[in-house]
Amino acid sequence: MSILLYAEHNNSTLKPETNKLVNAVVKLDQEIHLLVAGHNCANVAEQAAKIDGVAKVLLADNLVYAHQLAENIADLVLELASGYSMIAAPSTTTGKNFMPRVAVLLDVAQLSDVIEVIDAQTFSRPIYAGNAIATVQSTDNTKVLTVRTSAFDSNSNNNSAPIEHIAIAKSTGQTKFISESLSQSERPELTASKIVISGGRGMKNGENFALLDGIANKLDAAIGASRAAVDAGFVSNDMQVGQTGKIVAPQLYIAVGISGAIQHIAGMKDSKVIVAINNDEEAPIFQIADYGIVGDLFEVIPALEDAL
Repeated sequence: MSILLYAEHNNSTLKPETNKLVNAVVKLDQEIHLLVAGHNCANVAEQAAKIDGVAKVLLADNLVYAHQLAENIADLVLELASGYSMIAAPSTTTGKNFMPRVAVLLDVAQLSDVIEVIDAQTFSRPIYAGNAIATVQSTDNTKVLTVRTSAFDSNSNNNSAPIEHIAIAKSTGQTKFISESLSQSERPELTASKIVISGGRGMKNGENFALLDGIANKLDAAIGASRAAVDAGFVSNDMQVGQTGKIVAPQLYIAVGISGAIQHIAGMKDSKVIVAINNDEEAPIFQIADYGIVGDLFEVIPALEDAL
């Protein structure tokens, strides 16, 4: 049996989540097929074909998949589902949008936010806001899962897999794309950046988030925020890191003025190195930090920037 993976992309560039998704299942030693669904996305398929471990790329290039609407993508995946023992997608906005629909239509249970593939039937996933890890086993003939790709490293890109064009155009006609409003930033994307610096309620107001710009510029880092900072109106919610925001696992995570609420820790605890800056030495964030600085962030941040 083979594994069908869904490629995350924007019709021009393959996103790093796809590479990590392949790495999550490659150890199962099953043939991996990577589905690229979109419009004018042949370049994405070529990028996908380079990922080691991919046996074949399935390219569904059609206008009905331009915006990857859940109804259309789910029906496409359902059409391809027979013959696959596993169907997986990254735990992104897109994956979370259509994969539950796939599971329902196949009448199987979906496994969400998988962080370890133990074998073809056994998986690990976080529960209780990441405070416990559940090991679960699925006996469904087709395993349907979303994968928290931040828990995996990227696979190398030395492959040259064949690309098969799929002439399947699935459109329910029940939904249509109206518009999208995307925030524009010159900084790296939060979930893809190797370095993230986040501010919390300790920043006191939105204007003070500018203090993080200097370090972010020098380290080419993305800037995030805790839910407390977002709820207080300091910054927009697209910057929120945490269980109800974005899940990140960069090489370096710098938490500034963040106490360390459970829901925030759930979104960044897999970071390789965590540095915490807080004036409260009892703050929970220090329990998971590799390095901690107890002090006034308004003094520590300028000093740190000068030292870089």
